[in-house]
Amino acid sequence: MFDTGQKTGPFVPGSCRRSDEIGMHVLGLTDLGGYWCFDVEQCGAAGALRAEEYQANQPFPHIVLDDFLDPDFLRGVAGEFPDSGDRECFMREQERLKFQFRPDQCDGPLTRMLFAELNSRAFLSFLSGLTGIEGLIPDPYHAGAGLHETRQGGHLGIHADFPRHMEMGVIRRLNLLIYLNEDWHDEYGGALELWDRGMRAAVRRIMPQFGRAVIFSTDRDTFHGHPDPLSCPENRSRRSIATYYYTAGAEQDQDLIERTTDFRRRPGSADKRDWRVLFHHLKADWMPPALQRRRNG
Repeated sequence: MFDTGQKTGPFVPGSCRRSDEIGMHVLGLTDLGGYWCFDVEQCGAAGALRAEEYQANQPFPHIVLDDFLDPDFLRGVAGEFPDSGDRECFMREQERLKFQFRPDQCDGPLTRMLFAELNSRAFLSFLSGLTGIEGLIPDPYHAGAGLHETRQGGHLGIHADFPRHMEMGVIRRLNLLIYLNEDWHDEYGGALELWDRGMRAAVRRIMPQFGRAVIFSTDRDTFHGHPDPLSCPENRSRRSIATYYYTAGAEQDQDLIERTTDFRRRPGSADKRDWRVLFHHLKADWMPPALQRRRNG
């Protein structure tokens, strides 16, 4: 079993209070008799309060929010984290020793409750107030989202995310990450790197500390990842919650159907070029949209 580095005793009802009442957390959760939920008004106000910072941050719009949710609630979620011991993981040059669990693959009630609330109207009001993006659409399929885990020696190369949700036909606009790593030391590595749009240098490095949330806009050139192999102890791993948000695309955006996650090499590094995806995107960029639709029809 992996050690989360956390004291993950049972979540005690009543320990998660409204953040606007106690002034400690960015967002509060309110108990409705065993179901914990966000408040629409508090979420909208919390997002609008931080909108200017979000837009101003470089290299692309983003924000880092410590104490995002009640730590006792998050410890309860961390205590429900599934065992990845016998599961398959990503094992290629661009992403290695990375495991993913959709919410429906998790048995924990707090985990499922949280993902339901991260897809709720209240939370969308927070994101819209923060980013200025109206008409956000959550993803009930959790494509690529859920609980993420990377083990010792694993990494996620610098990349821009897949732009189009294939099942829903909508355009990806935002990523949310919430970290579940208590007592995470800098020497373990695993910092999220945000690179400039020209892939010249990392502009910001964000350590995956417990309770920290990162929200950022996604586009073809919003490059990010944690590209260096983790050097945490063997019984530790880098764990996070990930959800993604979309908008209905304009007609021209439907031509993104052929594009996928775009991994890039860091200058001066030994990173391997992702020739498979590079060739895939060359076809997408140069093949007329009508032929793309016919070939996929």
